[in-house]
Amino acid sequence: MPHPANGTALPGALHGVRVIDLSRLVAGNMLSLQLADFGADVIKIESPRDGDTLRHWREDTGDGEGLDAWWRVYGRNKRSLAMDLRDAQAMEVLRGLLASAQVLIESFRPGTLEAMGLAPATLHATNPRLVVVRVSGWGQSGPYRDLPGFGSLLEGFCGFAYKHATDGVPRLPNMALADMVAGLTGAFATLAALREVEVNGGPGQVVDLSLLEPMLAIMGPDVTAYAATGRIPEPSVKIASPRGVYRCRDGRWVAMSGSTDTMARRVLEAIGKGALVSDARFATNAARLANDQELDGMIAEAISEMDQADCLALFRSRGVTVGPIYHAGQLLADAHVAGRECYIAADDADRTVMHNITPRLSRTPGAVRRVAPRIGEHTAELLREAGVREAEMEAMSSRGAIRCH
Repeated sequence: MPHPANGTALPGALHGVRVIDLSRLVAGNMLSLQLADFGADVIKIESPRDGDTLRHWREDTGDGEGLDAWWRVYGRNKRSLAMDLRDAQAMEVLRGLLASAQVLIESFRPGTLEAMGLAPATLHATNPRLVVVRVSGWGQSGPYRDLPGFGSLLEGFCGFAYKHATDGVPRLPNMALADMVAGLTGAFATLAALREVEVNGGPGQVVDLSLLEPMLAIMGPDVTAYAATGRIPEPSVKIASPRGVYRCRDGRWVAMSGSTDTMARRVLEAIGKGALVSDARFATNAARLANDQELDGMIAEAISEMDQADCLALFRSRGVTVGPIYHAGQLLADAHVAGRECYIAADDADRTVMHNITPRLSRTPGAVRRVAPRIGEHTAELLREAGVREAEMEAMSSRGAIRCH
C-alpha cells in the first residue's frame, strides 16, 4: 500500500489559492477536498465544541467506538480553525481571512449568510475577486429554497429512487450520491469562476450550487423523452441489451455490457449461441431489448455454470466487456487497483487507507499533504497568520470563542 510522505509533496496546481470553508457534512467537504488535494490552502472553520458534523459519522468497528472514516478521508489536506462565529472578535478574524481569500464555501440555509452580515455584496465590497460558493439542497431561489435539503430528499425528488425501484418500491442509494455529485460539480464551477477572475480579469461571483441540479444533469434523457412523447419511462428499464449482472457458479458475480451490435455478437458466440447471430430478434439493440428476457436468460444460464475466474477469462478472450462485482475487500486486493495505486495509506499512526488523488495530472499532480486535522489543530497557527496577538488568543480561548490544540 503506497504511503505518501506527509507534507513533502511539491506545490499543486492550485497552490496560492486560499479557500475558507464554512460548510458542513458531505457536499461542501467533497468540494473543498478536490481543491485541497491539488494544493489549495483550505481553512476549515469549525465549531470549537463539536467540529464539523462529518466528524461524528462513524463506521461500525464492532467495539462500540466506531471509526471516523468519513472525516479521515474528506478532511484530509485541510487546516482546522475552531472558532465560534457568535463571538464578535471571531467574526472580525473571519472577515479578515475573507478579505484576502480567493474562495468562500458555505452550506447554510439560504439567507443565513446575509443574516451573519456576510452577504456576497458585502464581501465583494472588500474583496471584489472573491468566489462565493453557496451549497444548498434546492438552490438560492425558487419556492423550495427554504426547505431542508438533505441529499436523500433530492435523490427521491430527481427521479433516481423511482428509476431504481425494485418490485415497485423506490430505492434510495446507500451512499451520499447527491452530495458527492454536487461536490464534484461545485469544484468544476469554482475553477471556472476562478478562471474568470484570474485569466479574463472579471470580478468574483456567486456559485449557486444546489444538490438538485447536478443530479438532474446525470439522470439521462428521461425528461426529454417524456416532454417529447408524454410517456413516463418505466423503472429499471434497460438502455441496452445484453446488459446486466450475473451470478457465477461459485456465488460471485460479474457485470456485462454488450451495448453494441458487435459486442452482442461476441456474447452470443462466447456462450455457444453463435447460430443466433443472424437471428433478427438479436440483430439490433432495439430488437434485443424487445427480446431481452430470452437473451438474458441464455446468458445467465451459461454464466451460472462457470466460476467467476473462468467466466472472466472466457469473455475477455472473446473481447466482451465484462468485469467482476466486488465488495471493499476484493476491490482493495485487485491487481489493477494496486497497480494504479488507487488507494493509499495516509501518513499517520494507524495508516488510514483512503482513495488516491483523482483525476491524475502529469505535471502538477495532487498529493495527500496532511491527514485530516483534529478540531482546532491549526487555530493558533492561523490566528498568528491573521495577526492576532497571543494575549488576544488567550482571552478568546478562555471565553470559549476558539479551541486550540
